[in-house]
Amino acid sequence: MDLFLILSVVAIIAALLFGLLFISFFNLWLQARVSGAPVGFFNLFFMKLRKVPPGLIVNNRITAAKANIELSTDDLEAHYLAGGDVTNVVLALVAADKAGIDLPFARACAIDLATKDTGKTVLEAVRTSINPKVIECPNPATGVTKITAVAKDGIAVNVRARVTVRTNLERFVGGATEETVIARVGEGIVTSVGSAPSYKDVLENPDSISRLVLQKGVDSGTSFEILSIDVADVDVADNIGARLQAEQAEADKQVAQAKAEMRRAAAVASEQEMAARTQEMRAKVVEAEAGIPMAIAEAFRNGNLGIMDYVKYQNVNADTDMRKSIAGDSTNQ
Repeated sequence: MDLFLILSVVAIIAALLFGLLFISFFNLWLQARVSGAPVGFFNLFFMKLRKVPPGLIVNNRITAAKANIELSTDDLEAHYLAGGDVTNVVLALVAADKAGIDLPFARACAIDLATKDTGKTVLEAVRTSINPKVIECPNPATGVTKITAVAKDGIAVNVRARVTVRTNLERFVGGATEETVIARVGEGIVTSVGSAPSYKDVLENPDSISRLVLQKGVDSGTSFEILSIDVADVDVADNIGARLQAEQAEADKQVAQAKAEMRRAAAVASEQEMAARTQEMRAKVVEAEAGIPMAIAEAFRNGNLGIMDYVKYQNVNADTDMRKSIAGDSTNQ
């Protein structure tokens, strides 16, 4: 009797648990069953235990089943637990299937996880692969509207290009982003214009820029496949060659002026040195003349000079002074 009672209680408890489980997941179970994507009751219960929203998994499995894409609940749960967006992955698979693009589930999950922190989604990548997008080069968001390049004749040319790309899903994971494509296209534009003999050649044949850039394979290693590069605008910027020559001439002039100033300073210094030497010689002459009276006195003491000799000396000096005075008056007149 006691055993029967215990078994009855256990049966009642099990029935209650099954009833609660049935009530909680009946709608999802029935929805999956009638949609052709059946999911077991206990599978739904275990999803709840694993903290996976059963409604999200069931709804996305139904979406995939309606598009004839077979996905197991384990695959969807694994991607959810890895931090992926299950809905975007399923929608991307459906979009790729409708467009005839081969996109395995594993690759879609990898792309979704790779774009998790970039603000983009795997669905956007698939849509870009179906409907190509246009990338402006240079990127207007940087504040630069045109790329400036200089032809061989020294004339600068402003160029703005539009790059039509579509996503390469096979290279999307680990591939370079739009910034790399823009940088490579800009480099190709500078190379193309720089190799042109004249800016007129660039203005006459802007498609030469597109051809050269495409030949460089700028989409190699990127997440995109370049379909076309179109030059949207090209115009003349400035005569860089003439300006550089003018700046060089100005620099040469300043160097020549500096050298001339150095020579002038050297000449002035030499003149000052000669003037100083002249004054030095004059000082020696004055010093020598100052010794004449002492020599005369010494001659008197030694008897080598008489009074008449001194008088003649005075007369000669007076005559010399008179001649100098007359010559000075004639010059003034």
